[in-house]
Amino acid sequence: MITSKGKWLALLAGVAAGLASLPAPAQSTDLDEIVVTARKRDESFRDVPITVSVFTEQLIQSAGIQKPGDFIAMVPNMTLVETQNAGNAFVVVRGISQARNSEPSVAVLVDGVLETNPAEFNQELFDVSQIEVLKGPQGALYGRNAIGGAIIITTKPPSDELSGSTRIGFGNGPSERAQLALSGPLNDSKTLKFRASVSFYNTDGYLNNAYLHEKADPARDYAARLRLLWEPNDMFSADWRASASLLQTRAFYFVIPRDDESNPFSTFSTPPNANNISTPITVNNEGVDNRNLYNTSVKIDVKPGYGTITSISAYDKTKEIATGDAYDFRPRADSIFQALIGTDLNQSQFLNVESYSQELRFTSPSNDKFNWLAGAYFVHTERFISTGNMVDTGAGVFPVYQTPRLTGNNPSATFLADSQNNNAWAVFGDATFELTSQLELDTAIRYDSDSRRNTTDTPTAFLPDPSATTGEVRKHTFSETQPKGTLRYKPFEDLTLYGGWSRGFRSGGFNQTGVGAVAQSSAIAGVHDLFNAEVADTYEIGAKEQFLDRRVNVGLSLFSTRSHNGYFFVFLAANSTQNLGNLDANYKGVELEVSAKATDWLDLYANFGYTDSNITHMEDPSVIGNQAPLVTKDTFHAGFQYHRPVMDNVNGILRVDYQYLGRTWWDPYNVTSRDPVSLVDLRTGLDAQKWSLTAWSKNLTNKIYNAEFSTGGFLWKAQPRTYGLDYTYRF
Repeated sequence: MITSKGKWLALLAGVAAGLASLPAPAQSTDLDEIVVTARKRDESFRDVPITVSVFTEQLIQSAGIQKPGDFIAMVPNMTLVETQNAGNAFVVVRGISQARNSEPSVAVLVDGVLETNPAEFNQELFDVSQIEVLKGPQGALYGRNAIGGAIIITTKPPSDELSGSTRIGFGNGPSERAQLALSGPLNDSKTLKFRASVSFYNTDGYLNNAYLHEKADPARDYAARLRLLWEPNDMFSADWRASASLLQTRAFYFVIPRDDESNPFSTFSTPPNANNISTPITVNNEGVDNRNLYNTSVKIDVKPGYGTITSISAYDKTKEIATGDAYDFRPRADSIFQALIGTDLNQSQFLNVESYSQELRFTSPSNDKFNWLAGAYFVHTERFISTGNMVDTGAGVFPVYQTPRLTGNNPSATFLADSQNNNAWAVFGDATFELTSQLELDTAIRYDSDSRRNTTDTPTAFLPDPSATTGEVRKHTFSETQPKGTLRYKPFEDLTLYGGWSRGFRSGGFNQTGVGAVAQSSAIAGVHDLFNAEVADTYEIGAKEQFLDRRVNVGLSLFSTRSHNGYFFVFLAANSTQNLGNLDANYKGVELEVSAKATDWLDLYANFGYTDSNITHMEDPSVIGNQAPLVTKDTFHAGFQYHRPVMDNVNGILRVDYQYLGRTWWDPYNVTSRDPVSLVDLRTGLDAQKWSLTAWSKNLTNKIYNAEFSTGGFLWKAQPRTYGLDYTYRF
């Protein structure tokens, strides 16, 4: 029997073989070298002793990368779980995952500036020149929360000549997209340059709400970015950047299946099933999810001749209000709470985060024998979060911000609020020694300290447990030293072998006030008012090779990670809160990446990742030996891109991508797992020097599956087939 995966692989191989048999001009060996900044200095991709996936500007354009999920789908042993609301998108890399209201699993840097809040991550990518994905703990250079790796996003820099591009697109939904970028000098000497870009996206949505007879997921997104680069001489540069993103969409359109739809209590007897796709979305409240992101930063480089002094000052603000139906996400008349207490519930969650950060570092001049850098980092964060249920009177759902709703329609039934005032600092250093012409030793170390002060803002009448008090202040400091050591050996110019050990650290935090007592009374183990920091130790060996005049690239890596106090997620129905607990786990795996320029007109690529996880400790010992939460057993991505002249200065392009997501587990108890998922994307069109026209489809075969399962039987539906037509003009 040929599996679905096997049929698609056979089809891709057949098409690629047919295209490769077409006549083509002589092959060129003049291929550009890929430069990365993984170690905070420019170096060749093939030389850096880290497992890195690189997406160049050309690849971003040809693959149609528009959001983080697009490039993550092309990285082995890496997935993105999107659920609940825009600010909740979990990066899972080599088994290291994240959860609601948690610290991220990877550090994300945009133009060298660290994102301080994971709710910022999942947004439109536009006017981007390169994306680097580093895997394995990168805390020695990028600090706390780089426990699984780092994502380095570089936007297009200001240009010396006036230039720009515009893009318009239309698709099903229906949907519209428009982007514009303009760049050039602001003075005759070209020492002051600018780049401005804007993006607009709108869709009526793709997922059906069977009760409201409309789409559940409409979205409208406005984003803009402005950069000013001042380089008065070779010794000084100042790079100022400001950006904003305003997203309007919806949240909480979960599905919780029942065996007997007419019996609300059958929810509790229905076995959890991550593969149930037959139950439709039936929320009776549209709700809202409005997320506003604002960022500004200044990066200054001073080069006095004996190195480079770099200062990065940044401000970030995230504000998100999400409202919608509450458990069990059904029309009022059919809901579980209507049957239990005679009234349905809806919900509101509010997040407001501001941060100020400063990094200062010194980098030595480039030297063949010895390179080093040292620096310090500080970030101050103020965060407020509230969550609660309101009585659903049928008048819709109303947002609740910093105080409960006590009068009028939809009065608050539950309400929890906490504010945090956090200060984190770090010192770090990295040194690279060329021991011989072929052997290099890279050592790095960083110490991070994160002091958190949490104040209970919940009014007394809404406190979930008698032990909790309004105005209660909880304090805790999380700290860790993160060392890293790597050996690189280059027996030949085009072969790099490397291996080493690194430690990653991710801060812990506070669950909302009083949930520890609620969890204990609900017989749920491992959930307390405080969840601990995670520390992960990783051993890794790898190899990178280029051959046939750099037309073929191969990368192989093997890793073993021991994690202490990793996260897991628990929803407490008793007070409708989302909470984190801790567990220990081991992760072992392998990754293989291959790309080939078969002819001047045909590119082939494939990668494979395998992760085996094993829970080694938790307060409930019954889970020991299970797979860790959110782990996908194996990933596979393969495809080809064929580009060939069809007329003077115009190429025809065909690109097909196949993605395989292996079996995925969602919670420590492994109560259910999602079956493997196969997805196909297609892009075809015309490309000229000044313009391109592209027809595209994501999830071409319209695979229906669930993007997430969470404790309590919650299912979040994945996006079905989307398609459209894009036109780009460059000037």
